Amino acid sequence: MSTADPKGAQAHARAQGGTRVEAMPTLPAPDGLIWEETIACGGYATRRLSRGARLKLTDVAGDACVSMLVFNAEMPTERLNVADTAKVQWSAYLGAGKLLLSDMGRALASILEDGAETHDLFCGASSEASNAARYGDGANFGAHPNARDRFLLGVAKHGLGRRDVHPCVNLFKAVRIAADGATVFEGGPFRPGRSLTLRAEMELIVVLANCPHVIDPRPAWTVTPVKAQAWRGPITPTDDSIRNGAPEALRAFLNVEDYFAR
Repeated sequence: MSTADPKGAQAHARAQGGTRVEAMPTLPAPDGLIWEETIACGGYATRRLSRGARLKLTDVAGDACVSMLVFNAEMPTERLNVADTAKVQWSAYLGAGKLLLSDMGRALASILEDGAETHDLFCGASSEASNAARYGDGANFGAHPNARDRFLLGVAKHGLGRRDVHPCVNLFKAVRIAADGATVFEGGPFRPGRSLTLRAEMELIVVLANCPHVIDPRPAWTVTPVKAQAWRGPITPTDDSIRNGAPEALRAFLNVEDYFAR
């Protein structure tokens, strides 16, 4: 039967039941998880995470580039501030024990574990224009999708729009500043299976886009899948080593606790 016929279309659609591809959510999520999804090359994903939840991202094949936006889910006008994340912690390089800070001085998330140590707070997301300049095309639904337009699809699922696509953090690709001020890109490919684990310190909206880094010099549009896994966990205790690791971190956590004391 032809899919142009409603009954034929119904039969064809139902025949796909049980089909699995690599890049799709696992439903239901495996025991102990609230979310498991492999994000394809050029794909995006988004999830609302409760305070205390853990989010593990794994660079499956060693060449992923995950651009990430983070929002306070209760009040999305509060969101990740990459400038404050760097300057408040006196470091522009993320790793285990570092925080992702909001524009209101609160800890949105902590990095519990980091087996990659190659991340970027400087460069932001690729765009249609940047991809077109490098690959000849950067359209959202073309052969070379960009992170910014993928973000637009993700934030729309939470009632947000273009003005809410703020500067992001890029994970699994590093940008470092040399002593002479030069921008040094560390793009791999790296060892497959590297991962990092974040802890949600507030109720969060997380939006992920898996597209080549905006300054990746390779002429070919190149990226590999990333796996996202999340599970519920306890709220950060007052004796936590990250919370108390520096005066700036403690202040960010106190601001969080004051917010939830309302």
